[in-house]
Amino acid sequence: MSRTVQPASAQGVSMEMKDVALPLYQAKGWIRFLGVMMIIVGALYAVTIIGLLFAWLPIWLGVLLFQASSRIEYAYEGGGAVSFMESLQKLKTYFIINGVVVLISLIFVGVGALAGILGGLAGFMS
Repeated sequence: MSRTVQPASAQGVSMEMKDVALPLYQAKGWIRFLGVMMIIVGALYAVTIIGLLFAWLPIWLGVLLFQASSRIEYAYEGGGAVSFMESLQKLKTYFIINGVVVLISLIFVGVGALAGILGGLAGFMS
């Protein structure tokens, strides 16, 4: 079961790092879970010959998520703003890499769709 974590301000402490880090601290288990799953997916990709070309990407993303969750936990438990900023840097890198991968995928889908349409038209006209 998950435990309920109250904001530090509700505990009589001034609003500081605990309040800022609370939403990510509450999600750290899910962040860590996704990190582990990404590493497992990368390892499964690495088993195949073609997957070796792309296996590094999910492994890298998984490591970034795992590191971010560890730094979030440390920041919440008193590690301070530096640890929190490091966790945000890791999350920023994760989202930028994911965004680039999505854009590249959309380009490939567009090129594939265009090739399919043109191939279909060429077959229809002949």
